[in-house]
Amino acid sequence: MTEVARARVVSGTAAARRAWHTTTIATRRAVARTQVSLPGLFVGALFLCISVTPSLLPRTWLVQGFISAFSTIVGYATGVTLAWAGRRLLPARLRPGRWLPSWWRPAITLATLVLLASFMYQGSRWQRELYLLMGVNAPRRGSFVGVMTVTLVVVVALIALGRGLRWLSRSISRFLRRWIPAVAAKATAGTLVVLLSVGLIDGIVLDGFLAVASSTSAQLNDTAGIANPPPTSYTRSGSPASFVSWESLGMQGREFVTGGPTVEELERFNGREAKEPIRAYVGLRSAPSIAEGADLAVRELERTGAFSRAVLCVITTTGTGWVDPYLAAALEYMFNGDTALVGTQYSYLPSWLSFLTERERVQQAGQALFERVYARWSQLPEDERPRLLVFGESLGSLGSESAFDSMDEVLAKTDGALWAGPTNDNPLWAEVVAHRDPGSSEVLPIYDDGKHVRFAAYPHDLTLPGAEWGQPRVVYLQNASDPVTWWSPSLVLRRPDWLEEPQGRDVLPAMRWFPFVTFFQVTADLVLAQDAPKGHGHEFNRTAVAGWAAVAQPPDWSEARTVELTALLDELSVEWE
Repeated sequence: MTEVARARVVSGTAAARRAWHTTTIATRRAVARTQVSLPGLFVGALFLCISVTPSLLPRTWLVQGFISAFSTIVGYATGVTLAWAGRRLLPARLRPGRWLPSWWRPAITLATLVLLASFMYQGSRWQRELYLLMGVNAPRRGSFVGVMTVTLVVVVALIALGRGLRWLSRSISRFLRRWIPAVAAKATAGTLVVLLSVGLIDGIVLDGFLAVASSTSAQLNDTAGIANPPPTSYTRSGSPASFVSWESLGMQGREFVTGGPTVEELERFNGREAKEPIRAYVGLRSAPSIAEGADLAVRELERTGAFSRAVLCVITTTGTGWVDPYLAAALEYMFNGDTALVGTQYSYLPSWLSFLTERERVQQAGQALFERVYARWSQLPEDERPRLLVFGESLGSLGSESAFDSMDEVLAKTDGALWAGPTNDNPLWAEVVAHRDPGSSEVLPIYDDGKHVRFAAYPHDLTLPGAEWGQPRVVYLQNASDPVTWWSPSLVLRRPDWLEEPQGRDVLPAMRWFPFVTFFQVTADLVLAQDAPKGHGHEFNRTAVAGWAAVAQPPDWSEARTVELTALLDELSVEWE
């Protein structure tokens, strides 16, 4: 081989070595970038285990999968942050890799897998117990395979998104280093990526979701049920005699004014001649403002002769304007149709969106309607006034309470109140619960020896042996398993009383409070609250008739009639659903 050829071979070998060395370094860096953090995985696994501990309501595998994924990613981020802080703050000799034996990583990995397997098994048991506690068939334990699948997919996607944002931050930082110091470039790049992410989420994702939700809800409100025949009786809003047009009532208003028992059904149940119940309603499109809508509602009451009925009930609706047909019909059956119910719509958004974005409108609507009705009712001679009742469910209970500054004012201005599924933000509810009698629980408080205000999850809760129950009466229907009542931002860092005290009758004793995790679990339970088994979660049919019987006390009513009417309404509710 000539010198020239030999030189070429040597040169080619050196070039190949350099290329191999460069490729090896690049490969190692790429692998390092794709590797996950062992501390992050360990802490994430702990958070995943906590996420399958009992919450308030039974969950499908899909819902549990998303809850577990969110909990896992929070844990992973926590572990990564702690590991980063340890590398920066701990001396090199104190870092785990320097003093732990070489097998510590496999040992922790194995322990984590065993921990996950045991919690997945126990989690399936807790779910089955919760289903059985609420009287429904439990899913198969194999459904937790679906939980782990959803969790893995979502966690991998979120980690990939996080690393994409990190790559973007580093790219911007390298670009900025041409003109500014490295530290400033890194800080500026990180700030830009954070602002960009927040802007995308807040300005595009959330605003876009709210815009779509608002548009869809408005269209549904205006069109659903509009083709159905409007009522013909003068006792109903939307009829030819009404000041409120059928088109302006909205979806829920149209259902309300065309629903309820007929005169024939009332007479069949009560065995005597009945009156046609009055149902007055003002939709969001019926008046230009909340105040004018309340004024129009009073005009509807005057037009229908509502102030000459035995009972006049002021209802604050939920977000979409919905009135629970079960509780409305219960009052009409009890008084054989000698009733007038009135409500107004203040939004067409679902209650949870109204709660987040329109809470003031809820309170304004409840206050405006009651004040107008009360002012007109007060003009009547005392012996000619109908019994004035107030009712609100869920978000409607918040609006209904807002018409009063105190419980004393409720007792002074009304003949009784029924509030079902109060939110944790209800001002009067919070005041009563905070000042409950010593020894009584937050789940089932006793206030002032039950003289005027009582709480019930079951009908027999309304009976307090040896306690005097005067008039007027206020009844709160609340379930121990209702996340609407127990959800609060304070769950993030503070253990609530209802988890320090003995659990309610439909809550697993194994439920525990964990910082952050319990808040997100109860938040997830909100999605399932309306679909909970009968008598649990945010469903109150089990106690509705007993609640009205206690508050309104119809003439010649008995406990047997309460049971009879509850059975009848249970049958009818299947049709309403």
